[in-house]
Amino acid sequence: MSDTPQTPYQILGEEGIRTLASTFYEIMDTLPEASGLRAMHATNLSPMKAKLAEYLIGWMGGPPLYADKYGTVCMTTPHEPFHIGPEERDQWLLCMDKALVQTGASEQLVDMLKVPMFRIADAIRNKEGPSSATSNPNIIAAG
Repeated sequence: MSDTPQTPYQILGEEGIRTLASTFYEIMDTLPEASGLRAMHATNLSPMKAKLAEYLIGWMGGPPLYADKYGTVCMTTPHEPFHIGPEERDQWLLCMDKALVQTGASEQLVDMLKVPMFRIADAIRNKEGPSSATSNPNIIAAG
């Protein structure tokens, strides 16, 4: 049996995921390319930082903190009031990509998360529109 971490949770740990979520929102709050995504959020991002961290901890293989607190891990329902299309999805992915880089995520971890993060972000979409993923080579899920 290998001692090498196998899940993102084992690689990052709870505090690493909390740092990733916090960094994600700090980037979203200041990145001009994410202004549409930022406009969907309240002025105070602290509650969202905690919710994203709790969700990601469980999603990445750790304890189900979000499900324990909210009773579900369904992400479509909480996002229904917002118009989320490919542009907003790509803004989210761009912020997450930058957060992974800023927090020093390994290439192995980025590769491990690339497709699953795209799938979860795409599953939340509730409107159609043009996608920038094919034209932005820096987006985590492009290709």
